[in-house]
Amino acid sequence: MSYWNVDKIKYVGTGEKKSGLGFQYYNPDEVVGGKKMRDWLRFAVAYWHTFDQRLVDPFGDGTAIRPYDKYTDPMDQALAKVDAAFEFYDKLGVDFLCFHDRDLAPEGDTLRETNRNLDKVVDKIVENQKTSGMKVLWNTSNLFTNPRFVEGAGTSPYADIFAYSAAQLKHSLEIGKRVGSENYVFWGGREGYESLWNTDMKREQEHAAKLFHMAKDYANEIGFDAQMLLEPKPKEPTTHQYDFDAATTIAFMKEYGLDKDFKLNLEGNHANLAGHTYQHEIRVAREAGLLGSLDANQGDKLIGWDIDEYPSNLYETTAAMTEVVENGSIGPRGGLNFDAKPRRSSFEPNDLFYGHIVGMDSFAAGLRVAVAMKNDGVLDDIVKNRYSSFDSGIGADIESGKASMADLENYSLDKTQKDLRDATHSDHLEEIKDTINHYIIQTLK
Repeated sequence: MSYWNVDKIKYVGTGEKKSGLGFQYYNPDEVVGGKKMRDWLRFAVAYWHTFDQRLVDPFGDGTAIRPYDKYTDPMDQALAKVDAAFEFYDKLGVDFLCFHDRDLAPEGDTLRETNRNLDKVVDKIVENQKTSGMKVLWNTSNLFTNPRFVEGAGTSPYADIFAYSAAQLKHSLEIGKRVGSENYVFWGGREGYESLWNTDMKREQEHAAKLFHMAKDYANEIGFDAQMLLEPKPKEPTTHQYDFDAATTIAFMKEYGLDKDFKLNLEGNHANLAGHTYQHEIRVAREAGLLGSLDANQGDKLIGWDIDEYPSNLYETTAAMTEVVENGSIGPRGGLNFDAKPRRSSFEPNDLFYGHIVGMDSFAAGLRVAVAMKNDGVLDDIVKNRYSSFDSGIGADIESGKASMADLENYSLDKTQKDLRDATHSDHLEEIKDTINHYIIQTLK
């Protein structure tokens, strides 16, 4: 049976101004910047938002209409959802999926019963993988939704909850090996504090690091060689989460010896909640050599929580892909996972296709612009010229370590205010932004 009343989504080019069920910028096998677009972008569909999300918000019940809703038994629906999902992947034309363990099957009263339910659904996923060739970009363990995680998982003050979290995580890693996950993500949904009055921050962070090390050690033990990823998020639901942003998470990784085995999975909406741009977070990870993978979504600058819209801002996707092109790839095994959902008023099944189309086209457009700017060297020239005073003379002596403090004093003592003022130049930021606008407009015509 067919679950989705649409044909396969194809590349149609930019001839139409009106949106439709076709890609205008994403042409998967077109070579851009030396690689096929599908290899640059490695798009993945998020199981939780796409197939499980009922479009609830803090003030209203779910509105979603889904083609597998006719199944009322939780396990029957879970199994039907797998078939619906793989038909969706095929019609959308993506190569990867992502999932949490609890996205797939209902929980039982015990972990043993829960694992049994989960294994039945994973068996069906593996069967579908064999016939479709679909791959798993990453899987992860949901250690935040159930009330037992009210005060965290790896950072819970209760040893029984830590133990249960490790046990759940163990089976999730085993599933990752079964489905061939290229990455394994740790998203600490509640790994933080609500109040410092009752919190031992150092102890909690030590416990979290211990859980990460245990997970990596067990992955090695069973031969699961996925790239391990940590995903920063600053707040919501906790007051403060220990993986606040890319820089904070990198410091945590270095403090606890995780930086040799772990990289970062970054999300645009999380960047905004931390007071950063998505480009900033990607730049921090890239320059540290720790860029692993990306979640593709956007927030609303007027709303103070994580609303997971499909990305549509071409300026922001261009900025993100500029960092990716500079890096040479998203990461060693990374991709773009759509951690996004339709708006509550977009509740019909086909809205899921339109959401992914706008997201995929937006990042494909960003890739095209980023490659055009890289090919022309426009950004390289801007940065090179700005720091050119360090390429020779006193600047080169500073960078090489040849100049001492006394040398710099002697160099500066008789400089006049005019000399110093003449040493600076306008950055022409408005011109730079105008140039980027022109590249977006001209490249995408």
